Amino acid sequence: MVVEVNGVEINAAVALSREQVERGVILCLGRAIIICLHWMRCLPKHNPALGFIGVGSAAIVARDQIRQVAGTELPVLLLGETGTGKEIAARAIHAYSKRANAELVSVNMAALNEALAAADLFGAVKGAYTGAQNARKGLFAEAEGATLFLDEIGNTPASIQPMLLRVLESGDYRPLGAQQDQKSSARLIAATDQDLYSEGFNQALLRRLESFIIHLPPLRTRREDIGVLLLHLLSNSKLPNEIGTSLPVALVSEFANYDWPGNIRQLSHVLRRTLLALQLGEVPQLASLVKTTHHAPSSVTQASISTDSKFPQPASPRKKLAELSDEDVLRAMENNDWYIQGAAQELGVSRPSMYKLLDNHSQIRRAEQIPTEEIRQSLETSAGDVEACAALLKTPSEALRRYLRITILN
Repeated sequence: MVVEVNGVEINAAVALSREQVERGVILCLGRAIIICLHWMRCLPKHNPALGFIGVGSAAIVARDQIRQVAGTELPVLLLGETGTGKEIAARAIHAYSKRANAELVSVNMAALNEALAAADLFGAVKGAYTGAQNARKGLFAEAEGATLFLDEIGNTPASIQPMLLRVLESGDYRPLGAQQDQKSSARLIAATDQDLYSEGFNQALLRRLESFIIHLPPLRTRREDIGVLLLHLLSNSKLPNEIGTSLPVALVSEFANYDWPGNIRQLSHVLRRTLLALQLGEVPQLASLVKTTHHAPSSVTQASISTDSKFPQPASPRKKLAELSDEDVLRAMENNDWYIQGAAQELGVSRPSMYKLLDNHSQIRRAEQIPTEEIRQSLETSAGDVEACAALLKTPSEALRRYLRITILN
């Protein structure tokens, strides 16, 4: 019987270190049975998944923390790489809180126009700025008595950070152009994949946000969860699925041994491509389904066992914009599911520089430049999946999500 360990066939005894077992060792027996050996740091518990799927220690700890903080009024800071499930965790905290009957209000701080960010968040009176023909309700007012989720908090404009600090300290904010303060009862949940301790972020604001911190681990450190995640994604796929909840064993082995730099989001998108290929009668290999970013190893056998840093490290040295072609920019956006921050990291440029590259690109468009009917058709084609819709339209995912919330989905 053929035995593989982490995708490599073995013919003799192999000694496994504790570090390897903690990381998760993938055994494939006779190319028919796949087992993940994993050192459990805590006992399994029978409790609701809270939307955060997984059977390993990291998933159990995350669910315990979500349940622990959900019933409080504390602000919560979710830390983790892109695609690790920060929005899922935010929704779970809201769903199990006393505010669950109200709608969760979400905003991607990176997608805010800096000039209008204050009006977006805090509202504005009529005539407060050029074009303000009517009074405008801000997100804090919209989230009154509910929960406000500030995604990508690390990208909040510097001028807005003291305003957020004031809300957290006193509950007071002032709409743009108003003469009086208003009170907010919104609960705040923030999320980031950045190191807020070293990125010039307002440290007083950070102290307020870190009342309760939940670290969401990358998928490469919770390899034991890949099987249940695949089963969950297969069962809930919006695509026509003629294969049920089974996949070729060889492909599952590749999935289990891959390091998933884009984490659960990338796993979901690659599985979608897999289903499409299988329905066409093809048996794809992972290499043909995923474009590996150079800042993460593509498999366990290529990866060295090391302690993961708390935050993702820069992908590459900074590059000059003149060194990058339109093809480089387009490929980076495609590799990162049309998320600007991941593409910027892959190209080795700052986020402001990435915006310049996108503005000057011949094929990439702003969401507001795309005809509404074209957006509607793309949404229908992609079964409501915003990332897939962004890929069809060639527009950044976060900006498209915000545009949909403000216009088409209202």
